[in-house]
Amino acid sequence: MIRKFVLFCSIKILIRDAMKKLLIVIIFAISIINAYGQEPPVTVKWYSIQEAEKLVMQSPRPLFIDTYTDWCGWCKKMDKETFTDPVISDILNTKFYPVKFDAEGIEKITVFGQTFINDGKAGKAHQLAVTLLNGKLSYPTVVFMTFETGGTVKVSPIPGFRPAVDMEVLLSYFADKAYSTQTLDNFAKNFKGKVQPIASME
Repeated sequence: MIRKFVLFCSIKILIRDAMKKLLIVIIFAISIINAYGQEPPVTVKWYSIQEAEKLVMQSPRPLFIDTYTDWCGWCKKMDKETFTDPVISDILNTKFYPVKFDAEGIEKITVFGQTFINDGKAGKAHQLAVTLLNGKLSYPTVVFMTFETGGTVKVSPIPGFRPAVDMEVLLSYFADKAYSTQTLDNFAKNFKGKVQPIASME
């Protein structure tokens, strides 16, 4: 009887260990399947302003210019929180030519028939930054460059950090050309977006 009991216990332990190992294998397999089954997140395809100019000539779209500096904490926050939102990145990639522009860069830039340099006359700011921001140098500032009938180029700088829920309003306002018929405030009142607001921690 003792031998049978010992044998029974040994078999029970072996079965229990085998079940544990099987459970670990199943969990690992499920995690692998989920990892491969998920679509990779949509990221913004950023261009230089010279690249965007060439694309505009081929297929016109508005330019969205994210004007930033390396030391700007709010710029980094907008990169991390706003531009990673899938709704925002999708709109930027399909409705605009999104441009990253270092407002304190030192390279010479020739775009739309004009050449801009960083000559130090505006502190560290590049001439192109001064032009795009109408001399009001604050970061981040997003600039919407739209191309109107008759070849007119309209530049609309909008300063300040924008969370994804607010950025969607701005992007839709310019992508839909609503600016030609109504103010941004009126457009925002009736706008229903896709971005999910971040829940309050309070």
